Amino acid sequence: MKKFNKFLSVAVASAMVMTMAGCGNTDNGSAATGTNAATESAAASDSAASGSVFKIGGIGPTTGGAAVYGLAVQHGAEIAVEEINAAGGINGYQVEFKFQDDEADAEKSVNAYNALKDWGAQIIDGSTTSGACIAVTDKTKEDNMFQITPSGSAVECVQYDNNFRVCFSDPNQGLASAQYIGENGLAEKIAVIYDSSDVYSSGIYEKFAKEAENQPFEIVAAEAFTADNKTDFSVQLQKAKDAGADMVFLPIYYQESALILTQAAAMGYAPKWFSCDGMDGILGGVDNFDVSLTEGVMLLTPFAADATDDLTQSFVTKYKEKYGDTPNQFAADSYDAIYVIKAAIEKSGVTPDMSVSDICDAMKAAMTEITVDGLTGSGMTWTADGEANKAPKAVVIENGAYKAM
Repeated sequence: MKKFNKFLSVAVASAMVMTMAGCGNTDNGSAATGTNAATESAAASDSAASGSVFKIGGIGPTTGGAAVYGLAVQHGAEIAVEEINAAGGINGYQVEFKFQDDEADAEKSVNAYNALKDWGAQIIDGSTTSGACIAVTDKTKEDNMFQITPSGSAVECVQYDNNFRVCFSDPNQGLASAQYIGENGLAEKIAVIYDSSDVYSSGIYEKFAKEAENQPFEIVAAEAFTADNKTDFSVQLQKAKDAGADMVFLPIYYQESALILTQAAAMGYAPKWFSCDGMDGILGGVDNFDVSLTEGVMLLTPFAADATDDLTQSFVTKYKEKYGDTPNQFAADSYDAIYVIKAAIEKSGVTPDMSVSDICDAMKAAMTEITVDGLTGSGMTWTADGEANKAPKAVVIENGAYKAM
């Protein structure tokens, strides 16, 4: 998609390396901040009534099969909002944040957006999943509301000039994965198992296959499945094994990946495994799954919770204390999204009393002028077509945890 090669060729070579835990309806209203949550919440409500707060709406699945992603997005944003408000807000204005559950469904995501509009949202952090995000972009375009998705990776998630994203696009992940595998000599013969009915999976596979032509490995099997047939992978795995694949690339979500790892182990097939951000969630997100089967699995991701930098450690500590869990890439992407919004507001000088459309016009112009150091990248910048420039990384699962490679 658009403008990836410029940074990927350098970043992949140097630094390298995504939709179920928890549930509950999460129409939580604004995030509490500071040391006296009750007092500050009341103050924020008073400010909101006078139109002197920025109101950011979030959208994602907090119930259903993809809840692990939406809850992470919600929680990451809440921590960022709390930090910003405790530090004095954005240009002196406090921030209110409200999150709506869409169950990863396009129609419900549009309903969530409309509910946030009724609440008075001026900016959208979401939607979390690609299909839902694409549906919402049509609505934010009609309203000229600024929208940044933390994790919507399909090309169409940034199809309009008011749409931006924090994560990598699907083609970006396919390109980076092929380059990383090739440049690090991880495999000679690779099989791919992908979902041809899913835009995320097929988008990654197509770019991976194209870039593989430039890499010192061979794709010896490319086996598809569909949403109607994703429980028995014995045929795909047998073809990979018969072709002599020493690595299987899985540009799919962690639910199907868990089945594949289980079935491969049962048939005595033990290749290397490489995946993308859809794999994030396999640790603790699948009931009755033997997590030991993930040992050595590699995946492309911009965030590793075991990183030793101060920002990551502070975020991980706060996340564990507040939610009792280790944050994943989606939480980090959403945390960064709020700080990107902050940077664009500060650069553009917008105020809460401006119209949604005027805020959007000013912020989208500012997006090409800001640089943000975040959890998922240092020196992140954005192109006018909504894409983030940052260095991808890889992690490997060791002893039930992600480790930076």
